[in-house]
Amino acid sequence: MSFQEHFDWVAENDTGPRNAQRSFHSQIQGILRYHIPEKSKVLEWGCGPGELLESLNPSRGLGVDLSPKMVERAKDERDHANLEFREGDLHSDEIDEEFDAIILDYLPGYLQDIHASISNLRKSCHPRSRLYILSLNHVYSPLLALAKPLGLAMKQPESNWLSKTDLCNILELNGFEVLTKTTEQMLPFRIPLLSAFFNRFLVRLPFFRHFGMSNFIVARPVAKPRLEGDISCSVVVPARNESGNVKAALDRIPTLGKQTEVIFVEGNSTDDTWEAIQRETAAYEGPHKIKTLQQPGKGKWDAVFAGFTVARGDVLVIQDADLTAPPEDLPKFYEAIAEGRAEFANGCRLVYPMESEAMRFLNLLGNKFFAVALSFVLGQDFKDSLCGTKMMLRSDYQRLLKRIEVLGDFDPFGDFNLLFGSAMLDLKIRDILVRYKDRAYGDTNISRFSHGWILLKMTFFGLRKIKFSPTDRSPDE
Repeated sequence: MSFQEHFDWVAENDTGPRNAQRSFHSQIQGILRYHIPEKSKVLEWGCGPGELLESLNPSRGLGVDLSPKMVERAKDERDHANLEFREGDLHSDEIDEEFDAIILDYLPGYLQDIHASISNLRKSCHPRSRLYILSLNHVYSPLLALAKPLGLAMKQPESNWLSKTDLCNILELNGFEVLTKTTEQMLPFRIPLLSAFFNRFLVRLPFFRHFGMSNFIVARPVAKPRLEGDISCSVVVPARNESGNVKAALDRIPTLGKQTEVIFVEGNSTDDTWEAIQRETAAYEGPHKIKTLQQPGKGKWDAVFAGFTVARGDVLVIQDADLTAPPEDLPKFYEAIAEGRAEFANGCRLVYPMESEAMRFLNLLGNKFFAVALSFVLGQDFKDSLCGTKMMLRSDYQRLLKRIEVLGDFDPFGDFNLLFGSAMLDLKIRDILVRYKDRAYGDTNISRFSHGWILLKMTFFGLRKIKFSPTDRSPDE
């Protein structure tokens, strides 16, 4: 029996097993709803009866299946103007239309030529498309075999034995870069309290994270951002009690792209920082466009948000006015973003030797701790979470603001807002090494203990809202 004949048969005979697997499918819907915002353009290969695609509420959803009877069933059961279902074979068919999200839900096991199939997906990608793949963790193969005679699972044709490593290798050979690889659904049934414990908490911990029923991979196409011609950059310089650094910042910020915009945001200074900004920008005769403003509220995030709001560059970057992370390193950030090697460029001060007064010992320990903690929370590795220099495309920042609305007003500094939002968008985060220097003027605005306590609370907030999130993962739990 061919795969098409098998799934034609499944389309007419899966009522009992599908009802038994309701919680399993509901959990998968919740996982993907967490990653894929509503009103995205979504393509699902191997869409079956279309329940998953419908649950994502796309602005345009295209479901493609090898089985004519599955497609007919999906059309009958999901009659929505924003959903389309059609027959197709991923081995040979390319869809020359770009989508924000492409889903292969337990399809890789049935692909006879996985390399050709993954390669065919490239036609449907733009630079910010994300590919979401779910497949069986074969630790569960004995339980699946037991479920078939009990009527809890359909009989299956012989399928591929694929590990996460196999899938990652195939993706990278065919022009995709893996962003995250996890397992999900340690308990694929709805059991009050236990489902939440196993699926939100236990499966995310070391050792246990290898034992979810579903391998889950998020990947992106290796492609440059689609930017027309040369691109511009806006450098936001939050400045609080930094009067003596204003002229140096203007002199040292390099030209980035076709035009560099420098935006000074003065933040409730007790010295003459605002007067220095006005004086030095009035006298400036260099190549950069200059904007100045005073932040409306308090805290660094408020200043960054104010600066990014008026910025007009294609690329946005934060340059702290203390200049301890040198502006001369900004071209490395710009090249990584412009070339598509990173989607969020995060400064890292913890590799090169530091100057003697650049960072006190307790600050160094705190920075290392929070980097390790946030790497665990967000599922991407980085070495320094608190370096002020961070860069991303303005278009990604605008998407990020919508994505972090669910987090509320929790971060007065902005570092966690940007890192959390980038991870929630499945952006590629890359560390860019900088040499950390002593201050040439003034004192630090950082309080080791009070600010450290705030950062610790925000880390636990991230554990609760992101790593062990009780929302959007499964409506059944």
